[in-house]
Amino acid sequence: MAFIRPFQPSDAEDAKFICRATLPPSLSSSPAAVRIAPYLWTLQFTHLSPATAFVLDDGAGRTVGYVIGTSDVFAFAADYPKYVAEVLQGAQGSADVPVPPQLETQEPWAEAGVVNETALAQQAYKVEWLVLDGVEGKRELVGEYRAMLHIDMLEPWQGKGWGRKMIETFVESVKKVVGESEGWLDYGKGIQIGVAGENTKVVPFYERVGFRVYPGGEKEGNVWMVRHL
Repeated sequence: MAFIRPFQPSDAEDAKFICRATLPPSLSSSPAAVRIAPYLWTLQFTHLSPATAFVLDDGAGRTVGYVIGTSDVFAFAADYPKYVAEVLQGAQGSADVPVPPQLETQEPWAEAGVVNETALAQQAYKVEWLVLDGVEGKRELVGEYRAMLHIDMLEPWQGKGWGRKMIETFVESVKKVVGESEGWLDYGKGIQIGVAGENTKVVPFYERVGFRVYPGGEKEGNVWMVRHL
């Protein structure tokens, strides 16, 4: 029987597979995006915030979904050099994510409809561009809702109630981690998530589990959502 449990290092390969398998069409069609995606949206959270990382185990030891994130995105950003040194600059990371030629000027996400590999690598290496900065209103969003969540599940496991259970597990872990931090972690008003513009069909689900749309995401072609804690 399937169950939710804390993420373990041995789950990393399954998590990478899930990240890649659930990419939106604009990214799944790009070999560079498929290769780099787990280093943008998965591995830094499991590496730096294991206390708020959980997986859906199919009951036979295989990871078929995950809910990950951080209780305080600013503390996460401060720790990010550790991720760069230990993961991005590790043997596999170096092979999968090219070191960008420069980190001073952010390159466009896509050029002539083709995903820009350098832009992906830049965001993997520069946490400010990855989670803190962006279009007008992004910094305000992050400042108010300092906890961040990502959830992905393989398609056969979707629509069976696991998403709600995984999100509630994450919510309780954020409260616990911040409560035990003696004031050095702060989730602000609560949790933020970003929904890709190609995946807005999931917005009603997030609304049913307590999130609401936060204005501004449309400026970057996405949907920003928040949940009060």
